[in-house]
Amino acid sequence: MTAQILNGNALAKSIRERLRVIIQAWSAQGHRPPGLAVILVGEDPASAVYVKGKRRDCAEVGVYSRALHLDADIGQAELEARIDELNDDPAIDGILVQSPLSPHHDEDRIIDRILPNKDVDGFHSYNIGRLALRRPTLRSCTPMGVMQMLDHIKTDYKGLHATIIGASNHVGRPMGLELLLAGVTVTTAHKFTKDTGEMARQADILISAVGKPGLVPGEWVKKGATVIDVGITRGDNNKLYGDVDFEAAKHRAAWITPVPGGVGPMTRVALLQNTMQAAANHMGIPWEAL
Repeated sequence: MTAQILNGNALAKSIRERLRVIIQAWSAQGHRPPGLAVILVGEDPASAVYVKGKRRDCAEVGVYSRALHLDADIGQAELEARIDELNDDPAIDGILVQSPLSPHHDEDRIIDRILPNKDVDGFHSYNIGRLALRRPTLRSCTPMGVMQMLDHIKTDYKGLHATIIGASNHVGRPMGLELLLAGVTVTTAHKFTKDTGEMARQADILISAVGKPGLVPGEWVKKGATVIDVGITRGDNNKLYGDVDFEAAKHRAAWITPVPGGVGPMTRVALLQNTMQAAANHMGIPWEAL
């Protein structure tokens, strides 16, 4: 058995095409374009590439984008003040602060400074809390993108067992909440788990979100499982690596995501969807009606 490839590039492209049509119809009704502001602090090259990609995505679907490139030494209070300005700006529906920030910044305070209804990253404690209570609003982008991938291959969630490796606030924890909401039995493995391999081998859906190349050997993959590799690391040779040993795992899995070209594009398209949803929410128009 050789796994089928869950192509995030292709799926994200089809979602962007649908979203472009939705935004065209939105604009034809006389509404202003949805607006996204991205704050980049410092000169991290990878972050600059990500921001450029996000602006390109916005242009493709018709989202107004604004990029704020701030010095790495900007103070906490000044950075929070810039967020406050965007919170008050009626042309901006979504605010994203690109990670990583400088060491002297309190990232939790920065995230919570963004108004929950403009938190298109889905990281605010309010939005995570709503997801935990099964009343989601703006959802964390990577888990949201993963769920759309699983929907795309017509996953029948109820009765399945998922193992998530990694318990970060940005991916692992909200990913578990999304799967619980779908009716999946969820195990989360983390740095204190005694036998991560045993947890992985039980999984019908195996998701790794650690950022450690080669963490998941092929023998950890249950035959017929769906494998979602969220981890991404850039090696010394500038090549991107996932957490999963792809070549070994693809001979056991039914579906598997590549790195790159898997989860990454879906995270970016979920950001656009959240921005459109935020704009609709601000106008009092149900997202489902668009």
